[in-house]
Amino acid sequence: MKYFYMGGPLFMGILTLVLISMVAWSVYHALPLFTGKVQNISKTKSKLKHIKTLGSFAAVTGILEQLIGLTSAFSILEEHGNVSQSLIAGGLKVSTIPTIYGILIFLLSLIIWFILDNFLSQKSE
Repeated sequence: MKYFYMGGPLFMGILTLVLISMVAWSVYHALPLFTGKVQNISKTKSKLKHIKTLGSFAAVTGILEQLIGLTSAFSILEEHGNVSQSLIAGGLKVSTIPTIYGILIFLLSLIIWFILDNFLSQKSE
């Protein structure tokens, strides 16, 4: 929770909603795969691509938040001039939190997509 608030509740909240949506989408479309009730394999395969799309959205949102945070930090540096190096390093560390979270969501989406896509490919053979 500490990192959630450090990374900025707005963007971290958006990333968490994307994570929940991605997991829900995965579970909703994986259940027919595992129960053997898939009727149209090509349609199911195209729906699984949305898992990667949600993961990509999370990564881009995390990077966007980092860029917004860095822009704010640089404008403060520009206004106040002399700022300690530890303060700058702390700001840089905080700005990377949403990016790391977004990339972890993206990696999770790739893993889920890869597993489900391989499972679907084995079912179609």
